[in-house]
Amino acid sequence: MLNGIGAPGIILLVILALLLFGPNKLPELGRAVGRTFREFKEGTRDIIADAEPADKSEAPAPAAAQNAPVSLEKRLPE
Repeated sequence: MLNGIGAPGIILLVILALLLFGPNKLPELGRAVGRTFREFKEGTRDIIADAEPADKSEAPAPAAAQNAPVSLEKRLPE
């Protein structure tokens, strides 16, 4: 994605950002972007960590239980 920009393009983007946001807002903007990426990465790790144990804990049901006939009538004690 950034392969076609090159050094002149990056310099132009930095100058444009300075003009739009000003030198005082750029550090705050950088911190906000960094926090956003960090929270996204932590959230992704949490989702992946929660999904892995669920996949491993699912055991296949025994074949005998799957093939057993199911009775719809209730048996009364004799």
